[in-house]
Amino acid sequence: MISISRLVTECEHYGDQLRYSVHSAGTKHGAVADHGPVVVWNVTKACNLKCIHCYAQAESGPAEGELTTAEGKALIDDLVDFKVPVLLISGGEPLIRPDIFELAEYAISKGMRVTISTNGTLITPEVAKKIKDLGISYVGISLDGLEETNNKFRGNQKAFDMALEGIRNCREVGQKVGLRFTINKHNYQEIDGIFDLIDKEDIPRVCFYHLVYSGRGKELVNEDISYQQKREVIDKIVNHTIDFYAKGNGKEVLTVDNHCDAVYIYLRYLKRDPEKAKKIYELISRNGGNRSGIAIGEIDWLGNVHADQFTMNHTFGNIRETPFSQIWKEAKHPILQGMKDRKPLLKGRCAACQYLSLCNGNFRPRAEAIFDDFWMEDPACYLTDQEIGLKE
Repeated sequence: MISISRLVTECEHYGDQLRYSVHSAGTKHGAVADHGPVVVWNVTKACNLKCIHCYAQAESGPAEGELTTAEGKALIDDLVDFKVPVLLISGGEPLIRPDIFELAEYAISKGMRVTISTNGTLITPEVAKKIKDLGISYVGISLDGLEETNNKFRGNQKAFDMALEGIRNCREVGQKVGLRFTINKHNYQEIDGIFDLIDKEDIPRVCFYHLVYSGRGKELVNEDISYQQKREVIDKIVNHTIDFYAKGNGKEVLTVDNHCDAVYIYLRYLKRDPEKAKKIYELISRNGGNRSGIAIGEIDWLGNVHADQFTMNHTFGNIRETPFSQIWKEAKHPILQGMKDRKPLLKGRCAACQYLSLCNGNFRPRAEAIFDDFWMEDPACYLTDQEIGLKE
């Protein structure tokens, strides 16, 4: 994640402590030297929607052999011992899982920070109050456009209204909530409208995800936006963030899954405000770019361990056989081992880029999807050859 709000307004939020700590870059196993990684746990494959870009390829019911409640609690014990700083519970739709609140409560009772990623359609006033009362730190609700666009993506004509109601229910009980928006050619022109919605509904956080060609999203390569459109989108996100800050409304704004965003913002400020650019460079140097397999890990509904939720085609072990902490630290699988020190393995533009230390090769699932080579350049990098130092 790249905190646009932190880079351009210096407004700091909780996650920035993990992303931009002076200890964060270069650590082998976690975001901070004495921590394990942030862990995404996809607790079920079941979902009540059928989103066309779902990385998990979720289905209407749970997968056979999903982790039991007891296995989930044993996993949480291991994560606590490994000092995992955040457990992000996702799916499928995690609120479908019958024991979801029992598992969340158990993790919170152990001192773990727990967040939930959901489509929001099941968050009734009662569910919102339960989430708040349990002490869940944050709820991220997916909304991929305004009403017509979002509903088409979700495969449900009521998805937008139900998600918005879920957001309002969270706001009503004082539960921190935010939007998750996946950028594609069908919705990128609605970003102004999304910021208007954030302002109107007083939503404190928004994450703009770049499209990843993974899961059902693997079929959507042609749905991605052009390089020029990516640049225009980032400019628009930056400008809205600055506008919020100028009005005394410090929303947390992030982009996800494309670390050339950080370099692009640095270059933008280098032309107009070198002193500001220097501060941005220092922050993104601490972050070190993409940290899948380093400071981010994922566990699926069957207990399989992956580098992140978009790399489920590479399994490093299973927690039913080996604890997550051991799988992560030993890094016996060549992909996991490589991701912890990937620079010598990268190819193409990534290998030759002068900003490799800031980006760390960006996002590997896209490279594999396009080139059938995990270590090839990320095709979604929109920086020019001149900007990355390949041409005079």
